[in-house]
Amino acid sequence: MTREEKNQFIDNLSERLNENSIFYLADVSELTVEQSNKLRKNCFGKNISLQVVKNTLLKKAMEKTGNTSYEELFSVLKGNTSIMFSEVGNAPAKVIQDFRKKNKKPILKAAYVEESIYIGDDQLSILSDLKSKEELIGEIIGLLQSPVKNVVSGLQSGGGKLSGILKTLSERNQ
Repeated sequence: MTREEKNQFIDNLSERLNENSIFYLADVSELTVEQSNKLRKNCFGKNISLQVVKNTLLKKAMEKTGNTSYEELFSVLKGNTSIMFSEVGNAPAKVIQDFRKKNKKPILKAAYVEESIYIGDDQLSILSDLKSKEELIGEIIGLLQSPVKNVVSGLQSGGGKLSGILKTLSERNQ
């Protein structure tokens, strides 16, 4: 790779880092070609972009973004590194967990999710339990609708009881 190609790669990668608020760094070394292809297919099915990167180029791309919180990730940039971009915070963690049911790798090095940094493979279960924005919004809407539904059903059932009582009283007076 020439210096010009490296600079172009760094520019493209720093642009992707700026555009994505969620990415995972993982070690996928020692996977066979067949296992690698299967992992890529699983990622593609979940709308996750998987790319093997050189640590030095990734570090330069992170520095180029100007985001100082990336500095915490520099310590994990050793050995084989792949970057996984996603729009859903827990999707890469779920793909990794599912894939590791039959394989030893990938190993989670770190994750950057909406300005929060998770370092180490022990964070995988925490990341897979994260709820997406859509799931959180759905839960909030459900919680907000619940009291309204109770009031409406109470009024509907109470209205039926009230009309029944009035009818009974009017029949007694006749």
